[in-house]
This record gives sequence, C-alpha cells and structure tokens, in this order.
Amino acid sequence: MISALRSKPKRLGELLVEKGVLTEDQCKQALDFQKKTGKRLGQIVIELGLVKEDELLQVLSKQMDLPHIWLRKGLIDPGIINVVPGEKARLYKIMPMFKVKNNLILATSDPQAIFVFDEIEEMTGLSVQPVLSRSGDIDKAIEEYYGGAVEIPDYVGDFDEGAIRLVESQAQFDFARIEEMADGSPIINFVNMIILRAIKDKASDIHIEPDKKKLRVRYRVDGIMYEVMTQKIDLHPAVVSRLKVMANLDIAERRMPQDGRIQVMVEGRAVDLRLSSMPGILGEKIVLRILDKKSTILDLNQLGFSEDTLIRFKHLLMYPYGLILVTGPTGSGKTTTLYAAMNLLNTIEKNIITIEDPVEYQMEIINQNQVKESIGLTFSVILRHALRQDPDIVMVGEIRDKETAEIAIQASLTGHLVLSTLHTNDSASAVTRLLDMGLEPYLVTSSLTGVIAQRLIRNICPKCKTLFYPSTSIMEKYGWTEERRLQIAKGKGCPECYDSGYKGRMGLYELLEVSEDLQSLILSNPSLDEIRKHLRNKGHITMESEGIKKVREQVTTFEEVSRVVTLGG
Repeated sequence: MISALRSKPKRLGELLVEKGVLTEDQCKQALDFQKKTGKRLGQIVIELGLVKEDELLQVLSKQMDLPHIWLRKGLIDPGIINVVPGEKARLYKIMPMFKVKNNLILATSDPQAIFVFDEIEEMTGLSVQPVLSRSGDIDKAIEEYYGGAVEIPDYVGDFDEGAIRLVESQAQFDFARIEEMADGSPIINFVNMIILRAIKDKASDIHIEPDKKKLRVRYRVDGIMYEVMTQKIDLHPAVVSRLKVMANLDIAERRMPQDGRIQVMVEGRAVDLRLSSMPGILGEKIVLRILDKKSTILDLNQLGFSEDTLIRFKHLLMYPYGLILVTGPTGSGKTTTLYAAMNLLNTIEKNIITIEDPVEYQMEIINQNQVKESIGLTFSVILRHALRQDPDIVMVGEIRDKETAEIAIQASLTGHLVLSTLHTNDSASAVTRLLDMGLEPYLVTSSLTGVIAQRLIRNICPKCKTLFYPSTSIMEKYGWTEERRLQIAKGKGCPECYDSGYKGRMGLYELLEVSEDLQSLILSNPSLDEIRKHLRNKGHITMESEGIKKVREQVTTFEEVSRVVTLGG
C-alpha cells in the first residue's frame, strides 16, 4: 500500500496557513469544529466555506505527494472500471481510471481514507495508486460509467429469504455504521446504498414499493416525489426482510402493518429512520422517514420568516404565559417551527416539558415525553401530569380533542407558556377550530396570544437560476408597473436539483396576534368569514402577500407560491 500516505507529513492546517489559504484564526475555528464533530479538517474547511475544493486539493497534493488531476473522459479506461463495483465507487466516491501493470490508478477527493484503498487492494489484488480529483467530477464520472441504478449481481434474486434471515439475525448489530459496507450480501449493500444516497440528497422519506414486474425506490425531496431507481421484483422480499431486521421487527409477519425505528451512523453522526410497513395486494410497501438533525434547521432566524414577522413572533415567545398555536397541513414544517422556538427559549433557568407523538429530535435540558395510546398514555393524560412537574413552558405536539385543548388552556391561564399545533389552513381558522371544539369564547380570548400559519415553499436552485422580466399582466396585477427594471427568477433544471429548478425549502409564515379588538370579536362567537373580514380591515399580512414578496426577492416562483397558497385573482 502507498507508503507515502502512511508517513507523517506536515499537518494540513499548518500547510493551509503557510500557503495563505487560511488565517490563523480560521484554522483555529476549523480545529475547534473538528474536536466537536470528529470530521476531517479538509471536509470542515470546505463545509464552512473557508477554502475552495480546488485550493484544498492543491495543498493536499503537496502534503501527500500525490498528483492532482482534472478528471476527464480520455483519462478513464472503460475496460477496467468493473474491477470496482458500482456500489463501492458510489459509497467511497472513487473512480478507477486505468491500470499500469499491477497498479490501479484511482481518483479520489479524500486521500486520507486509507481503509478505502486497503479494501480496494484486497478486493482487486492490485496495488492502488490514488490521484486527487474534485468530488463533483468523480460523481459525474460515476454516473456516466456506472449508470444511475445500483448494480446488484443477477444471482441476488435467487437468494432464499430464510437464508438471508438467518445471516441477518446473527449479525444485525454489525451494520450500525452505514459507511462500513459488509462484503457478505449484495442485499445489505443495496439497502445501505438506498439509505446513504437518500441522506446525502437530503430526502425526507424513502418509499420502497413493489410493482408487478419491478421494485421501485422513490425519494421525497423538498416535498416532491422522485423515482431514483428500479430493480427486479425478485429482490423485494429480501429487501423488506433486511429492513425489518434492522428495525428489530418480525420478518415473518407480512399481513399486518408494522412500525419500527432504525439508527445509522453517517459521517460520524447518528441519523434516525422511522420505518412503516403496509401490506398491499402486490406485497409490503416500506416507507422510511429520515430524521437527520444536520439537515434540519432549528434556528428561527434561518427558517424563512420576514424580518417584521420574526420580531413579532419572538416577542410573543417572551410572554411568561399564554397559548401560541402553529397551524398548517401535514408536512408544512410545524414541528420544526416548534423545535426552533424551544431552542430559542431553552435555558438552564427554565423547565421545559414536551409531549410528542413521536419524539423526533432529542434536545438537551428539555424533558421530552412520548405518547403511547396503546397503554392509555395520551396527550391529555401526560399533559395533566406534566403540570405537576413545575414547568415554565409546555409544548404539546398536537391538540387533537377538546380535553387536550381545555387542559392546555387551563395551563396557559395558570402561568405557563404553552406551544402547540393545529391542523388548519390559515391563522383565522385556528380560532374557529377551538370554538368548534366546544371551548367557551371567554377561555379562548383569555389564553390565546398568537397563531402562526405556515407552508413550505421550494427555493430556486442556485446552480440553474436565471433572471427574466415578468409579463405585463403580472406587473399590472401586483402594481409593479412603475418598476420597469424589475426582474424575477426561475430555475432551468439541472442534475443538482433533479431537473426541477428547485433546491431546498423555506417557510412561508402568517402571524396573527390576538389584539383587544380581536378578543372582543371572539367573545361574540364569530364565523370564519367575520374573522377574516376583521383581519383584512386591520391590514393583516397574509401568506399570499409573503409569498409574492419572496418572488420579488428572487427566492421562489409564482408557480411554487400558487402550489402551496391559493393566489387570488
């Protein structure tokens, strides 16, 4: 193996400072971050935006005494790429280029991953000679030479499910680290690849579903479903069994739905997966919900609030008591907003208690409790007991019934700040929902301090963003006719964004503060139309107007705003 890599060259941080790529302070910042995360320094300086990848590779080239090349078509011999299986190339981000006698020239962006080179040497019987190349160029080469689907040998479909169950049950704890791929079973590699790619693509859900002639894998990215691969239907029973073993479920039970949890380690951090299996006429469908703290923003300042709305919402959170509701349909980011709010409020001086179904992210200091309806541990039961635990702030995952609503209101009236969610379309509807539950209007006016209604909108992909002038009809509709130079944006579609033109999401928020005028109106048990009319007269800022503002700011498009909010006119 490459003896130069095993020697002790000058430290990377020292070289980066010597070359003037990093300052001393930036190097110290990166090293502090390395102590907390355990990641490699090179990965950290790129993630923090301190160094460009090309600059890093040039310094690594000098440090490790390795060539730095631009990976291009003429440098890759198609005849030798199969010495490294496609799943290994994708997992380790390596590309076999060509062979000279007994030496395999291997492109990598991480020359310090000695265990990868050892594994490839053992697998191929060749001596690995790494060369440095940009990770993006390696990804493109992998897609071009290996194709989009994960390669699995044809004989996998002939595996006996019982044999897989036996092997898996003996070694189920050996696969907690998803980076360390097992050589024993292509099914294990296939399942690990599905999970790893989904996490790297920032998918929120993985759907593994049987069709008549194929096994389909789809990811939900930024709220939209994309088909990412298909395989032979023969693989389906083995894939389902593997996932159930990882979640400690009964692989023999195929008639009833099952729920479980899997935890994997990716790049040194724990990622939780919630598994749900559902029997169908073609076989079991598996859905994995990915709960990745790294991809979840728990900072109110970064969720997409407009400056004015953010200031007013933080002001409400500073109240010592009262009820604050977050509303919106399923998947609109309500839980994330609540977690971000608790993150802001979380100090050692406050006792914060949460009641959740399920607990999605574990937070320090906060006392988190999970609903278990099968044993009678409901929201209302836990809430009643939580109030005897001397809380300052209580977060109730969802108000589902009158009993929970009444206890939450009583808690807010007795000196507690209560945060919760409701399933309504806008902020005004939250008031009428509470009244429809049978709560007395005077209780609602006394307790409710504010309502946040929200949706998630997709951002325009920065890689393929293009500017254009809006049509005359659009200019007239929104009163922009005086702004002749106004441009808005859209995405053309590129590989970075699954050709959708969008990448990443942010919140669209509407804040309703319960004023004295509104309290007087609520006491008369008003209809939804009456509340909306009152808010219009008071100049209430709607989600629609917030969405149009983000279009003007070239963050999103009219089409995306109209997808999540009904645009008038």
